[in-house]
Amino acid sequence: MDAIFLSASVPVPGRGDYYQSADPFLIQFAVRELITAALGRRLIVWGGHPAITPMVWAACEDLSVDYGHAVVLYQSTFFKDVYPDENKQFGNVEYIDHIENDREGSLQRMREAMISRTDLSAAVFIGGMEGIAAEYDLFVKHHPKTVVIPVTAPGGAVRDLAVKLGVRPEHLEDVDFSRMFHNALGIAPNEPRNTLGGNPVRLRRKP
Repeated sequence: MDAIFLSASVPVPGRGDYYQSADPFLIQFAVRELITAALGRRLIVWGGHPAITPMVWAACEDLSVDYGHAVVLYQSTFFKDVYPDENKQFGNVEYIDHIENDREGSLQRMREAMISRTDLSAAVFIGGMEGIAAEYDLFVKHHPKTVVIPVTAPGGAVRDLAVKLGVRPEHLEDVDFSRMFHNALGIAPNEPRNTLGGNPVRLRRKP
C-alpha cells in the first residue's frame, strides 16, 4: 500500500506571523477530507503534532472503521510529557529517540526517520509554521519525483510555500478539498478500503 505523508499544524501566536493568515476551521476541514479520501486506501503517515493528532483521530472515528493499521504516527520522545491522549488509540506509533536537551535536533531526527520511508508516494501540506518548509525540503530531497500537494486556502506557512512554488493566484482559495485529494492522489471515490495486510477494512459498530 502506497503511503501519503501529511505535514500539518495549526499556527499559534509567538512563532512567526503564520497565524495571521491561518483559518483553523479550514485546516481541520482539509485534514478531515484527506482522511476521508485516503483512509484504508493509502497508508497515512504523520508526525505527532498535538493539534493534528486529535483531528485525525476524530475523522477516523467518524468513519467508523478499524483503522489501527491504516495509519502510522511518528513521535519524538523529546515530547513524551505532552503527547496527546489520542496517541494511545493508534495501533502503529513509531517513537523516535530524542537528543538530550536539543528540541530542533530531536525534531530533525524524527523527520529524517519519517520522511525517508521508501513507501511514500505523495505529500500533503496543510496550514503549518516553520516546520512546513523544513519538511517540504526534506521530502523533495528524498522523493523528488512524487506528488506534492500544498493546500493553500487554510493559510499558514503552506500559503507562503505555494507562492514560492508559483501556484497560480486563482488556485490559492480552492476549498474543494475532496476533489483536490481524489484527483491529485489518484483515489477513486469508490476505491475499496483495505488494511495493510490487504484485507478489507472492518466496519466497527458504534455503541
